[in-house]
Amino acid sequence: MGRVRPGRGLKLQLIAVIVLVLLAGCTVPSSPDEFDTDRELGRIGDYAHDDEFAFNASDGLTESELRDLKYRSMARIEVLRGLKFERDVQLEVIDRSEFREQRSGRGPASAFRNELWRGAFVVDGQTDVNRAMDDLYGTSVQGYYINDRIVIVTEDGDDIRIDRRTLVHELVHALQDQRFGLERRGETLDGQRAETGLIEGEASYLPQLYAERCGAEWQCLSRPGESATDADANATTETATGALEQRPYNVGLFLSIYAPYSEGPTFVDALYERDGWTAVDRAHDRRPASTAQLIHPDHYPDDRPVDVEIEDRSSDAWEPVLEGSGGDGDSNESADPRAETVGEATLFASLWADGVIDRPLTQGGTNRSPYNYSAPATAGWAGDTFHVYRDANDENRTGHVWRLAWESETDADEFATAYRSLLETHGGERVESDGATAGEMYRISDDEPFAGAYRLTVTGDTVEIVGAPTVDALEAIHAEHAAPTPSAAVAGGSSAPSPPSAAPA
Repeated sequence: MGRVRPGRGLKLQLIAVIVLVLLAGCTVPSSPDEFDTDRELGRIGDYAHDDEFAFNASDGLTESELRDLKYRSMARIEVLRGLKFERDVQLEVIDRSEFREQRSGRGPASAFRNELWRGAFVVDGQTDVNRAMDDLYGTSVQGYYINDRIVIVTEDGDDIRIDRRTLVHELVHALQDQRFGLERRGETLDGQRAETGLIEGEASYLPQLYAERCGAEWQCLSRPGESATDADANATTETATGALEQRPYNVGLFLSIYAPYSEGPTFVDALYERDGWTAVDRAHDRRPASTAQLIHPDHYPDDRPVDVEIEDRSSDAWEPVLEGSGGDGDSNESADPRAETVGEATLFASLWADGVIDRPLTQGGTNRSPYNYSAPATAGWAGDTFHVYRDANDENRTGHVWRLAWESETDADEFATAYRSLLETHGGERVESDGATAGEMYRISDDEPFAGAYRLTVTGDTVEIVGAPTVDALEAIHAEHAAPTPSAAVAGGSSAPSPPSAAPA
């Protein structure tokens, strides 16, 4: 049985709007050896994983109680993870209004970024993506970690209450940073979501293991009137069953960003079942390459996404946004079109938020992850590439070419069917073509949020989507048939449509 510690310290004095509890440099006890790697696992200085505290968190915490809670939590994480912290971590608490102020002041998103999220039917053409991101993060973030510093965001600056799950989650990030590093190596949206899935998945998985020891093995702080295990169960239920449609932010954007937190714990759990923490350690060296690997852990590590190429078939009236430009006309442009990969998780987020995937988000969820991001319309994803184009005479007019590779022709047809429903959900109507065309053209009227023209072409296991402001611009952005080469023209030959390009990475 651990020692029982009395509550210590005076209540924190709260100044103005921001509450800042800075624990940098606090050492308990004052010893240079408290983070010595030769020390006992699960003991930091004078703190042990099985300590019991006499105080509770029902009326907020004092500075010394926060310190006690932090060090005991660090000791418990060491026991669960089998790794030791190498150095101390700062802990700060700020008011949510201060957090919003920190995020404010960003300029508008680039033309590329806005077109990407519009083309994925997540953020409409009337909304700037950066503004939508600020609205999302300003209301949902509970805490974050950066450079040996944890910041907890509270709703009320006059009442400091720290959720145990949030504190443990962020402390796990500190341990990851010290032992593996947190730099992201992914070059695409989907690749970064995948890496984040490992990092956030582990940081969400460990608080679950922590909660399983509360009561029987460990004393844990809880809300007034309920046990620690009840608190965790209630929080999980609230997260899983809350009406997303009633939340004050973009639901599709939320689900895209939340995918690593939802699918990450099941991915880490699957790794742990294979070979314990050794498998998770290895994954930090070889991180998942796609959100498809998070959603389907059996795809990791061998089933990597395929490279999908897009041939530039634009006319002189339209030009691709180039690498290094960000869509804003920067001077460091390369000759290559800027490419992005949307990925399975964001495809699911879009289709679910728009009602095309018509099932409860929790259907098929588990105790590790209440949300389920797998659906027939997106489960066969193998790779995709997204290019943005802009009008050579009007940079405010943009369009896109989006190519998606699928594991089979059936998977491609399944997604194409879902995409047609997506267009119809937003008022898309089929446009008949005067000439021979393999693609289906749709038009969404100008008074709709996702106004524009769209061309959908299915070729074997590949789906190609072109988006433009008008139907006439579809061909100008991406001609359906490749132009004949000079030699073919001399010989009187004609060019056939280019075959889908999808080779293993």
